Amino acid sequence: MKQKVYIETSVVSYLSGRLSRDIVIVGRQEITRGIWPLLIERFDCYISALVREEVERGDPDAAGSRLAALAGMTALAISDEARDLAKAMIRNRLMPPRFAEDALHIAIAAVNGMDYVLTWNFRHINNVQIKVKIESFLESYGYEPPLVCSPEELFGEWP
Repeated sequence: MKQKVYIETSVVSYLSGRLSRDIVIVGRQEITRGIWPLLIERFDCYISALVREEVERGDPDAAGSRLAALAGMTALAISDEARDLAKAMIRNRLMPPRFAEDALHIAIAAVNGMDYVLTWNFRHINNVQIKVKIESFLESYGYEPPLVCSPEELFGEWP
């Protein structure tokens, strides 16, 4: 049985975005493009209705490219359970209210039993200080916390 990966919006954006001038972002784009076929092959990949909403924003051509990359992936619903869990994360100051969507990504993944949350968002999702608190919080609510990581962390060396 394959492990389940929740693909957060930043990964899709790096996959299909125009090549950046920022060397760090270019590296992330190249890693994402390099691991994408392996990700699809080795894992059961999921997105959510939230990811779909986020990738539809902005330039219509870019949005079309992002949506095409997600074709065939199961989109998890934004359940009341996930909304309540995200609100509790914010209430408990694990994330600032203005980044409620980041909390919701984690909540959707936890509620749906994902093994991993794949993200390039190091500010509010893949941040070591926040991850420790979120893991403890999710366990206290009876959820098995998904492992939050970047594509590079998930694969280590990649082709």
